[in-house]
Amino acid sequence: MHVGVWGWVAFNGFILAMLALDLGVFNREAHVIRAKEALIWTAVWILLALLFGAWIYVRAGPQSGVEYLTGYLAEKVLSMDNIFVMVMIFGFFGVPQLEQHRVLFWGILGALVLRGAFIGAGAIVLERWHWVLYVFGALLVITGMRAAFRRDDVPDLELNPVVRVARRVLRITDGYRGHHFVVREGGRLFATPLLVVLLTIEATDVLFAMDSIPAVFAITQDPFLVYTSNIFAILGLRSMYFVLADFVYRFVYLKYALSAILVFIGAKLLLEPVFELPPLTSLAVILASVTLAIAMSIRKTRAEA
Repeated sequence: MHVGVWGWVAFNGFILAMLALDLGVFNREAHVIRAKEALIWTAVWILLALLFGAWIYVRAGPQSGVEYLTGYLAEKVLSMDNIFVMVMIFGFFGVPQLEQHRVLFWGILGALVLRGAFIGAGAIVLERWHWVLYVFGALLVITGMRAAFRRDDVPDLELNPVVRVARRVLRITDGYRGHHFVVREGGRLFATPLLVVLLTIEATDVLFAMDSIPAVFAITQDPFLVYTSNIFAILGLRSMYFVLADFVYRFVYLKYALSAILVFIGAKLLLEPVFELPPLTSLAVILASVTLAIAMSIRKTRAEA
């Protein structure tokens, strides 16, 4: 769909205004995010995403509307893996609950910038070399199959390259300094462990983007739809973390749903020249996979409790 330069400017202006409202008004004072507050913000972001999808449906037609919704849902589901990792990172570094929202806010803001750059680069590449789309498809199939057999061992973040480089290059304080990422002590600048946490989260999101962005490009090649669906899905991730952090480990079958979705989207893309599935089919497969995985996970963990 063609929105012109001002459409891009208006969308990004709205997103920046919402982020400013979040940090500058509702979360000006650092506080522990409770489940009720997180649920409200999660509902707000989902409602805004759906309203935006309704606008696309009216303005550009049913196909664009369904493609946006499918891309949003796929990105939302795939980003749930981020929540597992965030829980592990915060636990490893012992990040105080009071500071977790601030780290996630700046982490999400950085992710928006990086993903915008990735999507822009991807759109340029696909416009010049369309065959790269089939490379994306093959990579999605391979990644999905590997994800199904991935071990659930907790990684040792001491061996994480970002953590090791940060500790080697930066002067880091021996403990947290409130909500500060950088402090001046004894006339010298020091990074705090909070900055190392932020860098680790950003690097992790880059790795996840390598899967999720090609997956959305496999659903629609419209850069505006890819970008907006990605942005809305990521913006709601922060509040979803505070909703799901305490019981995210109960979703024991979710990785198989994510694996099935990646394989399905990759196969759909590879078979597109000879067999094209309607956009609604992709939406139905993603919804069914996630619903089944969550239902089976809850049933299994409830029986074991």
